[in-house]
Amino acid sequence: MAVQVSVITTSSLGDRSYLVDDGRFAVVVDPQRDVDRVLYRAGAADVRITHVVETHLHNDYVSGGVELARLTGARHLMAAADEVDFDRVPVDDGDVIEVSDTLRLRAVATPGHTYHHLSYLVDEATEDGWAPLGVCTGGSLLFGTTGRTDLLGAEHAHELARRQHTSAGRLADLLPDGAQVWPTHGFGSFCSAGQSDAPDSTIGREKQVNPVFRLAEAEFVTETLAGLDAYPAYYAHTGAVNAAGPAPVDLTPVARADAAQLRERIAAGEWVVDLRHRKAYAVAHLAGTISLGLDGPMSTWLGWLVDWGAPVTLLAETPEQIADAQRELVRIGIDRPAAQATGAPRQWAGQPTELRKLHVADFPALAAAQHGNPPDRLPAPQAVLDVRLGNEWRDAHIAGAVHVPLPELPRRMADVPAGAVWVHCASGYRAALAASLLANADRDVVLVNDLFDNAEAAGVRLSRDA
Repeated sequence: MAVQVSVITTSSLGDRSYLVDDGRFAVVVDPQRDVDRVLYRAGAADVRITHVVETHLHNDYVSGGVELARLTGARHLMAAADEVDFDRVPVDDGDVIEVSDTLRLRAVATPGHTYHHLSYLVDEATEDGWAPLGVCTGGSLLFGTTGRTDLLGAEHAHELARRQHTSAGRLADLLPDGAQVWPTHGFGSFCSAGQSDAPDSTIGREKQVNPVFRLAEAEFVTETLAGLDAYPAYYAHTGAVNAAGPAPVDLTPVARADAAQLRERIAAGEWVVDLRHRKAYAVAHLAGTISLGLDGPMSTWLGWLVDWGAPVTLLAETPEQIADAQRELVRIGIDRPAAQATGAPRQWAGQPTELRKLHVADFPALAAAQHGNPPDRLPAPQAVLDVRLGNEWRDAHIAGAVHVPLPELPRRMADVPAGAVWVHCASGYRAALAASLLANADRDVVLVNDLFDNAEAAGVRLSRDA
């Protein structure tokens, strides 16, 4: 049977894991922490997992490698130079991993995303010998870009960018143009130096479109460093957890909280997170809660903004949504929510006065308001707040807007001008979180729930100066 490569997608974090098998034995590459998905996929394919390989020590998620190896008895392969507090099989550049008589891996040192990063060439046995099918590139060569080089500290970013350029060239020299590229990051992950919408790629395609091949080393380094923006604060914690060896996942239901307990948690300043869509949140929500819908990268933004280790309570319409949120959160190291409640806002409130609404508008409404004609029942904007990240702001922003990136908002509330503030992002998701934070600080706020791409056509004047 031919070698198969199955993709296990974690779209909320912008990552992929891989199950590589020959019909009998399988290798798992860069597994997420909730390994039941991997075990299910292996069971469906009727293959035995014999090897678990990690391309690098991850920062953007807690790895499932330790637990998967424990459950399956597989060999757990990691770079020999990575210092970890658990047993694993050390791997060096050039090592060959014989999985079976039809499948093997070859380790290739590809530093750049980290110093000890390894990529794994996947070879299949043919009548003429071993033939490369592709390469699992982790955070090295991605679709149309490469992994970011500053996660180990800004002081390492320049040197690692140089190495990233060299590493990509090495993979291109080792593989034919038709070889598949299977990266772990790059599908919305903040581990990526850029973004691409490509569903798949090959070495040949990357040679045509990827800046790492189109630019000389010095130009690539300059462009890469210039494009780096902020990344989630929780990366500092997940990297340490992965080096220490993550504990097994506990996805059992957490304790329920009644209305009185929710009120106490909010009064204590704890994060009580409403997982419903922002439109439902705007119609009615429990005062003091935070809007982080399951329809977006909830765990990324919660992990970025909440004080690490602080209690988090989850609110949702159904137990299934709470379970989905728990799964998302364990992937970044938030293991057990403090409490949860399901149902509707009227069930979470002790009395009707504890319920709130949120003003909602779109960019046509903002354009009208800026010309002195705000829609009925909406306050005229005294300020427009843009909570997108720095690169988004520099690309284009509303003329006269105030820029406070969302990760900075909790500590920069004083920088938001007095009066009614209309807040926007690129889609409305982050703006809903920002609006809930502002409302909880007793600010008069309007959520602009619209795509920023619609702003100019709606009559909102943009500025494109740096």
